[in-house]
Amino acid sequence: MLCAVVCAVGAGAAPASWQARDDEGRELAFAAPPQRIASLSPGATAMLFAAGGGARIVGTSDYSDEPAAARDIARIGDSHGFDLEKMLALHPDVVVAWTGAFSAAQLLQIERAGLPVYRHRVERLDDLPVALRRLGLLLGTAPTANAAADALQVRIAALRKQYQRPQKPRVLLQIWDHPVYVLGGEQLISDAIESCGYQNLYAELRAAAPAVSLESVAARDPDVIVAVASDERSAQAWLDQWRALPKLSAVTHGRLLPFVDARLSRLGPEAVSATESLCAQLAANERTAK
Repeated sequence: MLCAVVCAVGAGAAPASWQARDDEGRELAFAAPPQRIASLSPGATAMLFAAGGGARIVGTSDYSDEPAAARDIARIGDSHGFDLEKMLALHPDVVVAWTGAFSAAQLLQIERAGLPVYRHRVERLDDLPVALRRLGLLLGTAPTANAAADALQVRIAALRKQYQRPQKPRVLLQIWDHPVYVLGGEQLISDAIESCGYQNLYAELRAAAPAVSLESVAARDPDVIVAVASDERSAQAWLDQWRALPKLSAVTHGRLLPFVDARLSRLGPEAVSATESLCAQLAANERTAK
């Protein structure tokens, strides 16, 4: 597959001499460090900027607004689909795709069109600095990428040290109300909660966003309920619904917290900033609880 991708540029292409390994361990080869990049997720775009390759991005996905300079890049689609013709017209040297958003069949379609795909994957906070270092090797910008990775590592370690405790309160992470959808343990926000000194109530569930019953929530009796919503109004409305169940420990003690911050779901370097904000809000809520 790799030879087919590299050789697709034609017999006159320079020999592949630049090697890189993506987040899934796949080896890619290029004639030189990629200079034209298509990024298919907001997180990948933000990571490329942090690694020193922002100026090389010629196309990106909708909602890529981190950092601000990303808003000026041409749009080629989103996690629901991409415009392959528009992507090909940009002549990228490589496509960076977050594998959590695209199926193997979608990525194969890009490769069959003659474009190499760098598979980007972040599932835990600790994955962020590791992924940054790999992007630095891909781009030939290792000093910039490594410095950014080092800074993130320091901040992540500081968070865990500040908020560590032997007994972790259990948190329901709600993302929808009818039915109640929660976040399972495979999501980055679950790791963020752990870093804040708490435990995801449904950490054992591998599904990204499983539906749970009110009976299940009542049986587990969370210490805290966090409404992870796209806007404050929705978050407060969900929390109001829980207030109708006063026997829940979280309701009894006033441990209900709205959390509206897209940075955690976009999986870029700012996920660390969002985690710092989440930890601070949880700590403040705990101080004011009944």
